[in-house]
Amino acid sequence: MAKLVLVRHGKSEWNKQNRFTGWIDVDLASEGIEEAKKAGQKLKAAGFSFDICFSSYLKRAIKTGIIILEELDLLFIDHLKDWRFNERHYGALTGLNKDEVKAEVGEEKFLLYRRSYDVPPPPLSEDDKRHPRFDSHYKNFPQELLPNTESLKDNQIRAMAAFHERVAPLLVEGKDVLITAHGNTIRGMVKELDEISDEDIPKFEIATGVPRVYEFDEALHIKKVYNLEHF
Repeated sequence: MAKLVLVRHGKSEWNKQNRFTGWIDVDLASEGIEEAKKAGQKLKAAGFSFDICFSSYLKRAIKTGIIILEELDLLFIDHLKDWRFNERHYGALTGLNKDEVKAEVGEEKFLLYRRSYDVPPPPLSEDDKRHPRFDSHYKNFPQELLPNTESLKDNQIRAMAAFHERVAPLLVEGKDVLITAHGNTIRGMVKELDEISDEDIPKFEIATGVPRVYEFDEALHIKKVYNLEHF
């Protein structure tokens, strides 16, 4: 029975500052490094091993994967990066303090931008230096792939495209897969995998550093889902 484990990266420097991060390549905070270590220790205590690891293009997810693999003595396995596992792009909210945005736009619109399924924040202009087209991570990317804002739905569509293209075939082969990514990316994936409604997904939380485990049969039917919290 193949296993898929999703882990949201540990707390980042901008998480601590309560800022909208999105595609900005912010590093892990010291607390986030410890969260990643504890995630690896939980997985090791529960007897997990992996054949391959995927991360986004962002260092907070990549480093979380490396730390977990080190705890499991699995640094030798393939650790692949896919931009489609990046965090949701927050558009013009990128880098702004969440409390200040809430005070400016009001709680109703703030929650709509932050937690709704299909409403994106205001977009970045094409000449805004926060736009991904100015980021060296994506210098060889077709411009039409680079978002200037995204809803959770947009985030889900690209992440699940990567899942079906790259991860699902490995699970069918019986491989165990680790994905270290981001809160909204994982929330979107969980929405599809767990068949959570549009109305319920805004209330669904993904904690930092807590492995979420899916066990699949040979036909890729989910047989068991649980969070690994108590090892």
